[in-house]
Amino acid sequence: MAKHGKSYNAAAEKIDRATLYTPLQAAKLIKELDTAKFDETVEAHFRLGIDTRKADQNIRGSISLPHGTGKTVRVAVFAEGEKAREAEAAGADIIGSDELVAQIQKGEINFDAAIATPNMMAKVGRIGKILGPRGLMPNPKLGTVTMDVAKMVSELKAGRVEYRADRYGICHVPLGKKSFSEQQLVENYAALYTEILRVKPSSSKGKYVKSISVSSTMGPGVKVDPAVQRDFLAE
Repeated sequence: MAKHGKSYNAAAEKIDRATLYTPLQAAKLIKELDTAKFDETVEAHFRLGIDTRKADQNIRGSISLPHGTGKTVRVAVFAEGEKAREAEAAGADIIGSDELVAQIQKGEINFDAAIATPNMMAKVGRIGKILGPRGLMPNPKLGTVTMDVAKMVSELKAGRVEYRADRYGICHVPLGKKSFSEQQLVENYAALYTEILRVKPSSSKGKYVKSISVSSTMGPGVKVDPAVQRDFLAE
């Protein structure tokens, strides 16, 4: 059993483990809990009734949160010529081709997300084993292999997040920062939960959303009522 500090334990005492809170109540609780001296990230955890061994039940995608994540995202773009210029104009932090591949092969990875034009994927494939485990590999399903690099750079900078069910069927997704207002956190949660419901696999049997909790980086989890699927800002 992991040992927790005094601030975590004090925060945990304020949460009723048997209660399923509304999204707004959960956001208020998270903000009230005094758990760290820095601006913690708030995360949502969705436990889904899916069989991740079945390919058609692998939940994965991305969504732009209405209020972003509060995190500064450094974006790398694999592109040449006109597309490289478009990426630069859109605010990409790192742009390159062979030289960027070589840099990554040396272990120099100083970005949080990567985009590639389709014609660059043969080169990017050479560093798939480096980027893949870090969740940085451009992927057509997530929109990060695209000719519209400017649009994707803007979306990633604005707070586009990726969601993916792990082998236990749990999606861990950032919702924003503790300094966000309760309304901002709830509106981000609403967008994310609506998306999770939208991508329910047709072959999934039984209860789809088994449980939801939200927590800050250093804080305990707060259980959220999965039955609240609209009127998210209601008490």
